[in-house]
This record gives sequence, structure tokens and C-alpha cells, in this order.
Amino acid sequence: MYMGTTQSYLCIDLKTFYASVECADRGLDPFTTNLVVADPTRGQSTICLAVSPAMKRLGVRNRCRVFEIPPSIRYITATPRMQRYMEVSAQIYGIYLEYLSPEDIHVYSVDECFIDASPYHGLYGSDTHQLARMLMDAVLSRTGVSAAAGIGENLFQAKVALDITAKHSPDGIGVLDHARFRSEIWPHRPLTDIWGIGRGIATRLARYHVFDLMSLAALDPAILYREFGVKADLLIAHAHGRESATIKDIQSWQPKASSLMSGQILIRDYSLDEARVVLREMVDTAVLDLVQRRQVAGGISLKAGYTWKGSAHHGLQSPSKAGGSQKLSGHTASFAELWPAFLQLFTHRVDPTCPIRRLAIGLYDLAPEAKADINLFTNVRALERERRLAHTVNDVKSRFGKNALLRGTSFRPGATGRERNEQIGGHRA
Repeated sequence: MYMGTTQSYLCIDLKTFYASVECADRGLDPFTTNLVVADPTRGQSTICLAVSPAMKRLGVRNRCRVFEIPPSIRYITATPRMQRYMEVSAQIYGIYLEYLSPEDIHVYSVDECFIDASPYHGLYGSDTHQLARMLMDAVLSRTGVSAAAGIGENLFQAKVALDITAKHSPDGIGVLDHARFRSEIWPHRPLTDIWGIGRGIATRLARYHVFDLMSLAALDPAILYREFGVKADLLIAHAHGRESATIKDIQSWQPKASSLMSGQILIRDYSLDEARVVLREMVDTAVLDLVQRRQVAGGISLKAGYTWKGSAHHGLQSPSKAGGSQKLSGHTASFAELWPAFLQLFTHRVDPTCPIRRLAIGLYDLAPEAKADINLFTNVRALERERRLAHTVNDVKSRFGKNALLRGTSFRPGATGRERNEQIGGHRA
């Protein structure tokens, strides 16, 4: 058992959350029921948002494509219900709040959170392991959703304990301290299992024959700083199981710069003209978001992904992408100023001969709307009319739904705005 004599943290993850909610709502056991959460209207190449633990035991990996599931496996297909998952997630957060203060919880995602367990050892007369069990049991009994947990002396150790050691623990709770980190995590491979180390970093480390944290800890720091710059600080700390950030640090952190990003994967190949319609919808929505936030943007970005024709399942990979960014002449939240800038990027950077399957836009260098740039040529009255109209549109959408007011563009062939307005996170609400 982990007695929590030093600082201790929990990282709790709701197992195959979407699939578990679907099973619970059907009165089924996710550990014995073959269930896949995927939208059947998007075809065989759509991603499975979650598969039940029973499916995982049959070798079906999470986030696979529907066509990758062996035909011999019979399973239930559940259409994603994002609103329902958010409701259950909020319910579970409410359960945590019955035991913990919100200041000691950091919600990492819809199905995962970090908890500073140290203040509760004396309150409940229990160690961190017992606290984890108490929370997990409460969630299971009231929602039917199972959880796993990681325990560590810092946030990083807790996350690694969840990702790597919890799955090998009979009770689903992994425990790490500095001694166990060296004995259990240092030799672990592949490196990409470690939180914060993606394929790109792992590939660069492999050039120096670094394939686990043990060899990373032994590598000359000068090499890491030359290869990764200031990011080497974090790699070195994590190689030794150290992490200085606390939940209080996370909650008090304010970014130096902010941005707005949005993107979508199109359900079929789009021509240049059709993609331009979707782009206009996306820019319109982004502008309304800017006005709602009372901010202006100083730069824009655009990315487009082409369909890969080397596969029978088009659109699964995009080895060729287009896009770019552009700093604006001033800060603005005007559609009349932002749309021509996006259109110029689109016209000059996107190949008109390639079918388009992905679009993403960004507004960056955000600032308060008071910093909007005005010069002698600015039509101040027109900008003010546009701003007031945008606020009115936002008010109507807030009261009557996002589809209450739409531009005519959203009724053109290929437009996706009306459907996306009824989605959450790109999936059916």
C-alpha cells in the first residue's frame, strides 16, 4: 500500500469511457459485451471513438477504423452521443466534489483528472491507495463506469503509473515512487508509452541509441539541449521521474499568447469550390467566437489535407498537406477583413487538382478588442455596424440554437455548418 507520507497525487481515468457509458445505459457489462462507439453513417473508414474492454481482449485496438475490426467478431455499434458523455462526466466530477475540494482537482479531459491527495490522508484516515479505491467504487456504483488510477509523488509519476503500471495491477491502481520509477519505468519500452514523448521525439532520441528512460537519463545533457533546446529541461526531469508543477501551478497559469483553432474532417472528397464554401463557414464561426470573447486577431493560419489515393480507403492518410500562416496588417475581428485574408491563403496554398478531406483554420496573436487597429482609411461606422450585428447574431444563437440564424452560404451544396452546429466535438450530440 501507498501510505502517502510525502506529497502524493492521483490520476484517475474512466475506462473506455464512451463505450462504458453506452453499455451502462443498456444495462450491459462492458467487460463481457462487444460494443463499438462509431458513427455508421460515416462509412467503414470512420474511427471508432471507443471499444469496450471485451473488444480489446479480442485484439481490437482503441481508435481503430471500423474496417479494421475482424469480420468474425460480432458487436454492437453505438452512435456517439457526446452530450450524454459530457453529462456523465459532469456527474462523475460532482461525485469527486463530494469528497474533494475543487482546488485539488485538475480536469485533464472528459474522462481523466488529476487529484492532489495529500490533504485528505488525515481527513479520511486513509492512504492514497485507499482514497483512490473509495473514489473509483463511488463512481462505479453510481454510474456503472469503471476506472483505473495511477499514484505518484508528483503529477508525472501519477500519469505514468496510470498509463503503464495500472493495467498490470489486479485492482487497476498503479503506484510509483522514485525507487519504483527506476526499477519499473526506466527499462520500459517503447518510449512513446511515456507521457509527453511522441513519435517525433522518440525518433530523434533513437539517433543517439536512446530507447528507454534509463538511456535517456544517462545521455549527455549537452546533446539534449543541442537537439531540443529548452524542451530538454522537461525531458531530463521526466527521465528521472521528477516534475515540479503542481495542480495549484496549473490552475494559476495564464498563457502569454492565445489563439482560436478549429478544424474538421470532411465525410467525402471535396472539390476546391466545395471546400471554399466550408472555409467561409468556418471563418464566419471563428469571427463570431472572436466577437463573443471581445478579442481581435493579429494573424491567421490555414491547413488543408488531401485525400491519399494510394489506398482503397480514401482519406485515411494525408502524406501531402497544404497551408500556411499570415500576419495581418493590424488586429481585427471583422469578417470583411479576415475573409479576404483567408481566401488569399486558400487560393495560393491549396492545390486545385487534389480532392480535399481536411480543413483547419487558426486565429492567433489574440488581444482585447480595444486594441483593434484603426487608421485613416478605416470605415469605423461599418466596423461598428458589423460588430453590433455579430453580437446580435450571438445573442440569437445563444437563446434559440446555433442554427437559428445562418448565412446563405450554409445552404449551398457541400456546406457543413448546419450539421456541425448540432454536434459536439465533431460528433453527434
